[in-house]
Amino acid sequence: MPDLSIGAAFRLLADRAPRAVAVRCGEAVLTRAELDQRATRLARRWIAHGLRVDDVVTICLPNSPDFVVATVAAWKAGATPQPLSPRLPARERVAVLELTAPRVVVDGGLPAGIDGPDLPDLAASSWKAPTSSGSTGRPKVVRATDPARVDPDGTVAPFVPREAVQLVSGPLFHAAPFVYAFRGLMTGHELVLLPRFDAGEWLRAVEDGATWAVLVPATMHRILRHPRRAATDVGSLARILHLGARCAPWLKRAWIDWLGADRVEELYAGTESQGLAFVGGREWLRRPGTVGRPLPGSRFRIARADGSPCGPGEVGEVLMRRDRPTYSYLGAEPVVRDGWHTLGDAGWCDEDGYLFLADRLDDVITSAGVAIAPAEVEAVLEEHPAVGSAVVVGRPDAERGQVVHAVVQGAVVEGQLREWVRTRLDPEKAPRSYEFVSEPPRDDTGKVRRSRWR
Repeated sequence: MPDLSIGAAFRLLADRAPRAVAVRCGEAVLTRAELDQRATRLARRWIAHGLRVDDVVTICLPNSPDFVVATVAAWKAGATPQPLSPRLPARERVAVLELTAPRVVVDGGLPAGIDGPDLPDLAASSWKAPTSSGSTGRPKVVRATDPARVDPDGTVAPFVPREAVQLVSGPLFHAAPFVYAFRGLMTGHELVLLPRFDAGEWLRAVEDGATWAVLVPATMHRILRHPRRAATDVGSLARILHLGARCAPWLKRAWIDWLGADRVEELYAGTESQGLAFVGGREWLRRPGTVGRPLPGSRFRIARADGSPCGPGEVGEVLMRRDRPTYSYLGAEPVVRDGWHTLGDAGWCDEDGYLFLADRLDDVITSAGVAIAPAEVEAVLEEHPAVGSAVVVGRPDAERGQVVHAVVQGAVVEGQLREWVRTRLDPEKAPRSYEFVSEPPRDDTGKVRRSRWR
């Protein structure tokens, strides 16, 4: 089938199976017909109030059926949806809205829709415009170059199942949950939305029949530590895909031991999709720690600070490129070197082209001349059975330049951690100080603003 506008694709899916469930969220259920009808009526209202093709609709809501309805309504009106965190500080929210000048901002209950004739077939020139700030806290808008069109009978990507009951536990206002939830929905997935991530609710949803899920290492860790995890029936879960951050090898291996290698897959990519690498569980076991090799259309290279290429196994900056443009920024300039893009990661490739990550270049701690990757230290701390989450930062030190400081959430005391680390890390990398917190220092997407702890 040729590509349709996304709005038309939702209409087609509703016509084919009107009673099929599109979205579940707690007790709330939307069938495909109900979703299409509500989104169409809302789109009519917005068009009647001046929304035009290629306008922006900012959707500032938590995970909910309303989030889904508003997003589909934006596509049906020919607009570009911009998911935005409702937890964003006021100053950052204002900055984003000034960049995008949205015609509509949805930050509360949805208004009543309007009955009327069929909508014209409309498609925006960009199908999404999420924000991306990584851990820096400086928001920028990433406008996709792909138009709001889709083949509802096509395959989203080789790592996304054609049919699925997709468990969505990450916030839809973040890029990856948004992409996979809605790309799945517009090709026939049933979405099971969690209002917020909860490891116990995630396990319960799997027992209730979820077949596919996208996770990040932070949520994988919380699920693994949950007391009900070992007794959970995971028979329905065909595969999980994890992304968003470097996954500690011990954590990845624990998930493979639990689900089996064929059910644990990993994608390395950014909001901008400048490059994609992928690895399945069996392949990972042959090269522990890799994030995979480039998917078709993507290329990677590793460069030294002077731009010259690194040899196999040599750590440098990870650079990538696609065969076609995938994004443009509002509020920032892309970091491009001779056509190669960067996410600011350090890593290396082996002799067979498998990519490995060290850490974010900006996060590396230099202590007495020694370069320390926080991710390495965090992985050791989080392997302790009483640690729920850990973040490592560099703090200024007059003698050493920086020293390692650890922020830890969990039922553990400093002495236990110092002994745990002593047998597992080089003394130069061991935290010099600890700070204990009651809530996870990372959010549900695994992001952390390290400046808060420095």
